[in-house]
Amino acid sequence: MSREPILQPTADFVDDDRDLRPQRMQDMVGQREVYARLEIAVDAAEKRGDQLGHILFDGPPGLGKTTFATCIPRDLGVNFQIASGAALAAPKDVIPYLTNAEERSVLFIDEIHRLPKAVEEFLYPAMEDFRIDLTLGEGVNARTINMQLKPFTLIGATTRTGLLSAPLRDRFQMREHLDFYTIEELAEIVRRNAGKLRVEIETDAAVEIAGRSRSTPRLANNRLRWVRDYTQSKADGRITLGVARAALEMQEIDVKGLDRQDRKYLETIARVFGGGPVGVEAVAHTMNLTVDTLIDEVEPYLLRSELVVRTPRGRKMTAAALDHLGLGGTASPAAGEQQRSLFG
Repeated sequence: MSREPILQPTADFVDDDRDLRPQRMQDMVGQREVYARLEIAVDAAEKRGDQLGHILFDGPPGLGKTTFATCIPRDLGVNFQIASGAALAAPKDVIPYLTNAEERSVLFIDEIHRLPKAVEEFLYPAMEDFRIDLTLGEGVNARTINMQLKPFTLIGATTRTGLLSAPLRDRFQMREHLDFYTIEELAEIVRRNAGKLRVEIETDAAVEIAGRSRSTPRLANNRLRWVRDYTQSKADGRITLGVARAALEMQEIDVKGLDRQDRKYLETIARVFGGGPVGVEAVAHTMNLTVDTLIDEVEPYLLRSELVVRTPRGRKMTAAALDHLGLGGTASPAAGEQQRSLFG
């Protein structure tokens, strides 16, 4: 590949090390089918002078749900509010957001699957009829006031769609699932964000970072920031392929994007349990970790990468995992010593 830098820092870029997210949908990389549908919905709403229909984004963490949710109101030219489902513990917590919503504005609720059932039910009339029912007083003196709201758009984001009740899901006119990114798309994100961070990067270095980022933009940005810091401290400030590899090796991120804990998980199954099958509880106890840590943090990528499979008898390593560890297709007690170079 060419070693020429493909993106130079210029005065046109905003020096914002804290937020690398695009500000407009047209600036986003990847998710083109989702973008095409949203572009039509936004354009139609603008032409009608009406509020956009409610939208639900779902998918694994770090794929752009929040980015879409914050770009949409900018493209519409309307105000937006951001709330977290975990913080809306009761109907009274969501009332200020609803009453403060301006006409055609956007209310974004992240982690919407964490809303309690009472809050979900409180949102039903707000989403359908743009009204809420407020109860004042208690006992025989209680009375209900019907309050009209200005038409607004609710955008929800969730990593666990199955935890949303069917009535709430059905009230979203659009449901969009975000999928993982290709290496080419991630490399483009890395190149663009290197410019925002005012650091030069070579083409093959951007591809290298992208290839070790688990198909996830958030991880690609995290890897890029670390490589940028390493480059400014240990090199001449220009990210080359060699510098990128050295930086990621220091962080113990291998060529498949596995970190030290991922490899320890695989090595434990190979060394102690002969490659499996083995129950996740046994692996967790052997590694001195909680079962939730393995299920939520370690296993998702290993399962998606087809390095581990779930069987009725437990977890089992695949031939690809054994090959990655350098075991030649068979697990052995010397797994940790027989690894070939995993860092490129």
